Amino acid sequence: MAYDPAQDGAEMDFRKRMSYGDYLQIDQILTAQKPLSAAHDELLFIIQHQTSELWMKLALYELDAARAQLAADNSRAALKVLARIARIFEQLNSAWDVLRTMTPSEYTEFRDDLGQSSGFQSWQYRLIEYAVGNRNLAMLRPHEHRPDVMALLEAELARPSLYDEALRRLSRLGLAVPDAALTRDLRQPWQFDAEVMAVWAQVYRDPSRYWEAYEIAEKLVDFEDYFRRWRFNHLTTVERVIGFKRGTGGTAGTSYLKRMLEVELFPELWRVRTEL
Repeated sequence: MAYDPAQDGAEMDFRKRMSYGDYLQIDQILTAQKPLSAAHDELLFIIQHQTSELWMKLALYELDAARAQLAADNSRAALKVLARIARIFEQLNSAWDVLRTMTPSEYTEFRDDLGQSSGFQSWQYRLIEYAVGNRNLAMLRPHEHRPDVMALLEAELARPSLYDEALRRLSRLGLAVPDAALTRDLRQPWQFDAEVMAVWAQVYRDPSRYWEAYEIAEKLVDFEDYFRRWRFNHLTTVERVIGFKRGTGGTAGTSYLKRMLEVELFPELWRVRTEL
């Protein structure tokens, strides 16, 4: 006989109960894809970017939590959240593997329908960059038509980044983080600081003494490692699909993405390795 879950107590009548689809608003999610062409691969393109935006929403939620825990001197909780953020970016990296199954000729079938829309206009991605310290004020301009988004971006620029909170925690642990790093203009992007690198060198030379700071350092490096891979996978996917054409949003395409690869979020943590 065919198995009937109701015989084991499974609920089968949802006329007056909340179902799985109700809770997750599945109908709204599955009707949010609106291809503008008849091209087969446009649905792939839309879903890849929409799901990436969902993962970025979670990343922002967790970045807020990590900073709050660091500010509250609860590093153990912050470390757990930072580990989750790295895994989120692992998921974002996997999405490029699916998109790379689309060939240049397939993308050409609907690329013109995108108009001037481009991934670099993602306000959630901009918030992530601002949250982790890459505070390029020039990148506010693509969002000026959205006062609500501008308010979110300006609020982010007014608060300490993830790296700022990590350095403040190190200071409260008794490490000699320079005052200039602790009182800097938060709106500006982080600039390499040799004195901050010296603090990290102290931590790495005696991890057992500075174990909490050491764990914070490695979790930050872990996150940036995945973040760099995400940028690199973006670059290789674009080069594989459109070569060296300009991006739909007017950027220089792959040359723009290559410049983004040069950005270091936590430069002292990477350069200190040479000093050890």
